[in-house]
Amino acid sequence: MPKRSLRSQLLAQRRLLSHDSWCASSRAAQLNLLSLVEYAEADCIALYAPAHNETDTELLFTAAFQARKRVLYPAVCRDQMVFRRVERIEELQKGAFGILEPCPTGVDLQAEEADLIVVPGVSFDLAGHRIGYGKGFYDRFLPHPDCSTHLVGLCHDFQLTEELIPADAHDIPMEIIVSEKRIVRISGFKTEK
Repeated sequence: MPKRSLRSQLLAQRRLLSHDSWCASSRAAQLNLLSLVEYAEADCIALYAPAHNETDTELLFTAAFQARKRVLYPAVCRDQMVFRRVERIEELQKGAFGILEPCPTGVDLQAEEADLIVVPGVSFDLAGHRIGYGKGFYDRFLPHPDCSTHLVGLCHDFQLTEELIPADAHDIPMEIIVSEKRIVRISGFKTEK
């Protein structure tokens, strides 16, 4: 299925999630992510502020803050994305596209600052490819695959497709994909349940 069609279909399905379903799915997915050794070993993690029924990240923020990890959130500056440190959720304010992001007075950081980056997506496949909103912010910003930063896609399980997503040369694959039902490690296509 072409990216555009799959994007439209899954965005529509995500919009139909009830609040209770979204909460339950988000909580289970975040607990799965918190079980990762890559999360436990990370001193600095990058999260995203959810929009349009994306899997929530507030539990991840709270756990990271309590564990004294540094937490970064993305901010869009013109046509580029940067990360900025956040110490309280209340520091986030509406930014580009109406999505919550850190205030513009913070220090701009690059992706390599984070040991683990939690990446949103409209869809992911079992090879680690993702479909975003089509603006390319994450693909332009994420570190080169040779970098030691762990890239973890976070989604509702219906967003994880068995069908391969067409990948362009500039698309950066995920190392791990986490949903409320499973953890998929891409390197060996090993799935934990």
